[in-house]
Amino acid sequence: MKEFVKNTLILLVITVIAGFVLGYVYENTKDTIALRAEEETKSAYREVFADAQVFDDALLATDNFTSEGYGDVKIDKLLIASDNTGNNLGYIFIITSKEGYGGDIRFAMGVRNDGTLNGISILEISETAGLGMEAEKVLKPQFAGRNVEQFTFTKTGAETDDQIDAISGATITTRAFTNGVNLGLHYFSKYLGGANHE
Repeated sequence: MKEFVKNTLILLVITVIAGFVLGYVYENTKDTIALRAEEETKSAYREVFADAQVFDDALLATDNFTSEGYGDVKIDKLLIASDNTGNNLGYIFIITSKEGYGGDIRFAMGVRNDGTLNGISILEISETAGLGMEAEKVLKPQFAGRNVEQFTFTKTGAETDDQIDAISGATITTRAFTNGVNLGLHYFSKYLGGANHE
């Protein structure tokens, strides 16, 4: 019995010390982690809107807007991308798709005022290595510079601007990205007036 009490006290002391150490490490690194996350997000903005210097938050319209028909996808954030003189160049959407094979997929997408998709920048992904993780190399370049209302994906080779070649063996990942981009384009068309909206 004494041995049990002794071992229990030792474990309790170790747990308390470990808790203090973890708390100390967290307190001393949380600002750095937050700063790094903010820099990565700003880098994503610049990637999808290289000619913009200012990124201002915009209110998301919620009345009568639904993601129905686009799967389990939502728009987390909307920003206005402007040049250094304040001219509105277009919009940046932060999209989260809960349809990924390995968990949530989060990305930024930039849409110019004429409806051209500047491209996407992946913020969070945890898909299968060699399959869904190929999104950076396979899917991302295909969305850049396209001006279409909606995308579809194909396993037999894209033949039109509105088609995306699916990642081989990763249809779920391809669908998650395509639905997310399509939701952003739908919002742009419905609420932001499409071409030359100010």
